[in-house]
Amino acid sequence: MTDKIVNAFTVDVEDYYQVEAFSKHIPRSEWNNYESHVEKNTDEILSLLDDKGIKATFFTLACVAEKQPEIVKKIVKQGHEIASHGYSHKLIYTQTIDEFKKETFRSKAILEDIAQVPVNGYRAATYSITKESLWALDVLVEAGFIYDSSIFPIRHDRYGIPDINPLPHVLKTPLGQSIIEFPISTLKTRIMNLPIAGGGYFRLFPYSFSRWALNQVNQQESEFVFYIHPWEVDESQPVIKEASLATKFRHYNNIRKCKQRLGQLSDDFHFDTLINVLANKNMLLAV
Repeated sequence: MTDKIVNAFTVDVEDYYQVEAFSKHIPRSEWNNYESHVEKNTDEILSLLDDKGIKATFFTLACVAEKQPEIVKKIVKQGHEIASHGYSHKLIYTQTIDEFKKETFRSKAILEDIAQVPVNGYRAATYSITKESLWALDVLVEAGFIYDSSIFPIRHDRYGIPDINPLPHVLKTPLGQSIIEFPISTLKTRIMNLPIAGGGYFRLFPYSFSRWALNQVNQQESEFVFYIHPWEVDESQPVIKEASLATKFRHYNNIRKCKQRLGQLSDDFHFDTLINVLANKNMLLAV
């Protein structure tokens, strides 16, 4: 365990059928036809964090919170940070500015009404703030968000800005405003930025590699942000049969090992909420 560095533990609260990779097979109009597992799975993560004495940031879909407000109430009651994951899990670059603005203000209002605390952070669905949708940052500033954690410094078919500053920093928006950006953590190599910060990468890579790579970030005196989804600890979730083999591999592989790996991760590194990590770096004063 690295003694000096406190990293950010984050959870993207969404259900298994809301994953973007399944969107061509499960349209939003059919979401109500699927049994929700998100509260049960979020409870699993809350229990693990409680056992380890860790506080985390829960980027929560407002459409989930609207239907199951107890999820938000439990998160806040246990001392974690509530942040926004948007309303409908639509990719930002598929929305108009007006549509995104309505969804963003709506999601923040719903979460703050349920949680009765300010919502300071935002994470886009599928990390969809890209070079083509940087305009979204100005909407976030207008809505009153202090920080964003949506930009992934890698090349990917759905997301990524490979050349962005990979460390937490104050980012200038297209309109010249300021917002703190805490990018999804990567490990820089001679060839590429390796995605190491959680999710499918955490399940697909051997845990020994994830631990080594994340430790490399800490040894460079930098905090990393880790992310996980509640469905990634759910061995009982239905298999979406229509999905491609590649999608099934990325989604279901090593789910049975994920909770045990999270326990190991919690023992190997120090964690706190994302807002507290930024506060400890005195970054909140910069915006």
